[in-house]
Amino acid sequence: MPLTNAQARDVESVLHPYTNLVRLRETGPMMIERGSGVRVYDDQGKDYIEAMSGLWSTALGWGEPVLAEVAAEQMRKLSFAHLFSGKGHEPAVALAEKLKEISPFPVGKVFFANSGSEANDTQVKLFWYINNARGAPKRKKIISRTKAYHGVTMVAASLTGLPGNHKSFDLPFEFVKFASCPHYYRAGEPGETEEQFTARMASELQSLIEAEGPDTIAAMIAEPIQGAGGVILPPRGYFQAIGRVLAKYDIPLIDDEVITGFGRTGNWFGCQTYNFQPASMTLAKALSSSYLPISAVLLSPELCDIIEAESGRIGTFGHGYTYTGHPVCAAVSLKTIELYEERDILGHVRRVAPHFQKRLAKLGEHPLMGEASGIGLIGGIELVANKSTKASFDPAKYVAVQVFNFAQEEGVISRPLLNDRLAFCPPLVITEAEIDELFDRFTRALDRGLDWVTREGLLQ
Repeated sequence: MPLTNAQARDVESVLHPYTNLVRLRETGPMMIERGSGVRVYDDQGKDYIEAMSGLWSTALGWGEPVLAEVAAEQMRKLSFAHLFSGKGHEPAVALAEKLKEISPFPVGKVFFANSGSEANDTQVKLFWYINNARGAPKRKKIISRTKAYHGVTMVAASLTGLPGNHKSFDLPFEFVKFASCPHYYRAGEPGETEEQFTARMASELQSLIEAEGPDTIAAMIAEPIQGAGGVILPPRGYFQAIGRVLAKYDIPLIDDEVITGFGRTGNWFGCQTYNFQPASMTLAKALSSSYLPISAVLLSPELCDIIEAESGRIGTFGHGYTYTGHPVCAAVSLKTIELYEERDILGHVRRVAPHFQKRLAKLGEHPLMGEASGIGLIGGIELVANKSTKASFDPAKYVAVQVFNFAQEEGVISRPLLNDRLAFCPPLVITEAEIDELFDRFTRALDRGLDWVTREGLLQ
């Protein structure tokens, strides 16, 4: 089918992230024209249930007029101001105060950036700054995990434990060390209970720390749920177990809540769902329901005191971005959080999540399905060539991508991930009726996928 004029212009002008750019010339991009609620519409008028909230992020759905009005009002009042050289403005102050108020751990100050990637880059820079101030200059290594996702800037991509983010970029940097991915379904040994698997993960972390040298490690960074790595939920007791290991060696934990923050798991933050307290936290995406780009780093009072004192010693805190705390982004983010509270979005998530998880579990009965797991309004599935043996499909067959394409034809946008996994992360405002429509459409896509792999002889 020939490309439309808009598609042809796109492939000649736009460099698309996370895309096979050669294949895109043949297929053309899906051109999204508008959105409303949990749906987006392409330039042909076809509707899709956006089962990924865009990129895990449009928590309030599309077309929220209140946020548009707040943005317009702030643009008219103060369209731009920066925070360099001791300047400030009310939207940044009010948002920082609100984040301190709702934070699940004591926060001294908030640093604003523009994306999760920038915020996680900032986390590493800050811990290096802090350890130099403490007289511990050897503490520079950061522990991440395989299949982690923490962004795509040079340092954040190094923290990310996915091969596609490293190949041909000469990454990761050597100071990043990777602990095991705690995926019980795939990495659990025969006969190993979930609790035993957790204990093994903690033991392996301890061995990594001792091999590297505890006095060389600045921090560990972790997502409560590994999102882009496959929607991998931690096994029972995982964060308590690794927390004991980190405490033994005085290694702080950076909590990357870019996906799980603001109600996704049924609590305000994922660390509350999994019962652990970090030293610092990264927020983005649902912070503004992705209506405008903004992220935040939340730091404990102790860390803030060290940063403040060091800036006095050397004469400046030499870090920041032109758009740090942008007044329009900050105003929209503050209103977003207020809407979460006023509309009891957390209560809504808790009411509809059981139905979402019931329909997700039902997918697990499908002949193509291996694992189907989730919590709150997030879930992941894994397609397998054999349910009983967990045998995977040949990666070169791109089975998950084929099912993803069938789903788009059926009117659902999910996301194919590593190892034939697909993700679901719909807007938090989704209703039970829309959840049913989402999974009804996706089940039809799975059925088409089963027909396709059967014809191709891919089942084992």
